[in-house]
Order: sequence, then C-alpha cells, then structure tokens
Amino acid sequence: MPHAMMDDPDDAEAVNTLRMGVLRLSRRLRHLGVDHTLSLAELSALGTLSRCGAMTPGELARKEHVQPPSMTRIIALLQERHLVRLEPHPEDRRQKLVATTDQAAEMLESSRHQRNAWLAKLIEELDEEEWAALREAAPVLHKLAHL
Repeated sequence: MPHAMMDDPDDAEAVNTLRMGVLRLSRRLRHLGVDHTLSLAELSALGTLSRCGAMTPGELARKEHVQPPSMTRIIALLQERHLVRLEPHPEDRRQKLVATTDQAAEMLESSRHQRNAWLAKLIEELDEEEWAALREAAPVLHKLAHL
C-alpha cells in the first residue's frame, strides 16, 4: 500500500477497520477447528501442503515464513500424528518431500466443511447489498492474504 494512503484519515480508518474485522473473524474461525490439539503453525503447514502439494521442508518453511529449524519441529510433530509423511525426492536423493496423508486430508476437509457452514450461517445475517459487497471483496481479500 502506498504510504500516502495512510495520510488520508478515511483510508487509515478503513485499514484499521479491515484489520480488526479480519483478526476477529479469523479468531472465531480458528476456534471452530476439528482438532484443537494442533497449533496454528501445524494447521497452517498442513493447509499449505494440501493446497500446494508435496514439497521439501525448506520450501514449506519459506511458504510458511518460518525458519527451517522451526519447520523441522513442525514436520516431526505432524509425522508423529500421522498427518504427513516423508517421501524420496524424485530428482535429489539427498532431499525428502513432505506430503499430507489421507488422515490429514480427511481432517482438513471436515474442518473446512465445518468452518464454511458456520461462515455461511453468519452470512445469512447480512442484507443483499452487504453480501454483494463481501462477495466482490472476497478475491481481493484472498489476494491480500497471499501477498
């Protein structure tokens, strides 16, 4: 965002409102998780592997914005829970790929279904104009989350 946007009080207020709304909604969605014993970092790593497919631990650490030693610990915990497995790298025998298991896929799908149902129920409280605005904003929020 250009710094000049923050000079405009209306823009600054909109940014603040967006931040507060996204954080509060995120917190509420997190509490709906199927497995409350997994940390946010573990869930995030599983979600990334589910969306992007198998990758090296280093690639996963970069995508998750954590240091490689932290990712090594996350992977070990997920392996203990049978949610990820290590596979041989097809091109580099020194490397391994981290992949989700069927158990992880089932858990993630159940969690997505539960969270989507909760959010859809919440959206029913919006009027048509609010829902249309949110529907239009959804791709922009998705982009923002992945910048």
